[in-house]
Amino acid sequence: MAEKNTWFDCHRQFLPMDHDFRKIKNAFRKNKVESDPPPPLLTGHQIWERVSQLPKVTEASPSKLPGYGVEHNWTKQTIFWELPYWKDNLLRHNLNVMHIEKNYFDNLFNTVMDVKGKTKDNPKARMDIKEYCRRKELWLQELHNGKIVKPKANFSFTLDEKREIIEWVKNLRMSEGYASNLGKRADMNEGKLIGMKSHDCHVFMETLIPIAFSHLPERIWKPITEISLFLKICVLESYWRVV
Repeated sequence: MAEKNTWFDCHRQFLPMDHDFRKIKNAFRKNKVESDPPPPLLTGHQIWERVSQLPKVTEASPSKLPGYGVEHNWTKQTIFWELPYWKDNLLRHNLNVMHIEKNYFDNLFNTVMDVKGKTKDNPKARMDIKEYCRRKELWLQELHNGKIVKPKANFSFTLDEKREIIEWVKNLRMSEGYASNLGKRADMNEGKLIGMKSHDCHVFMETLIPIAFSHLPERIWKPITEISLFLKICVLESYWRVV
């Protein structure tokens, strides 16, 4: 079965050069610090020089082109390069913030709430942690009876804590027209939210996440809150560009 590509621990390269995460050797990849600066921002002409020789989407090509994964990650030349103005666009791929928010919210919320079948903190992820990281408290453990268990992570809640959060959501009263009735999305038995629409995730991700997850350790709560504020700024900037 085909597996998804992953770029584990590549995100630290995009952080400011003095960011604390760059120096941590235990929480990310074993014994690795990140000293490389973020990759340069390329102009449309510079990108065209890199992709001009790539096969088009309608053409056959080898499974991996020379230099793939080392010098570049290109596999095909997008058909949009046939547009005469494409290389001159300042933004060649416009991203839908609200769709990103929904995907991000689903993954973040279900992982922190440890929703069965939805969390990204699954046994495969724990096996990868053992191979690449030094977070021994997250490694899978084998009991005397041979059963493999997943120790509780400090970034997730217990069932009682989850039910407390879901009860809080159920009793929320929002301004008319600001959001749908989030109380109808609350599942008290399993401690999760069901049937969340894009706008529900948008409101939760930008406004409610820092409050709902306020009992997490500060080192976990703070980055989540920063992401919430970042998405709010992105939406405001998009709004003012339209206005």
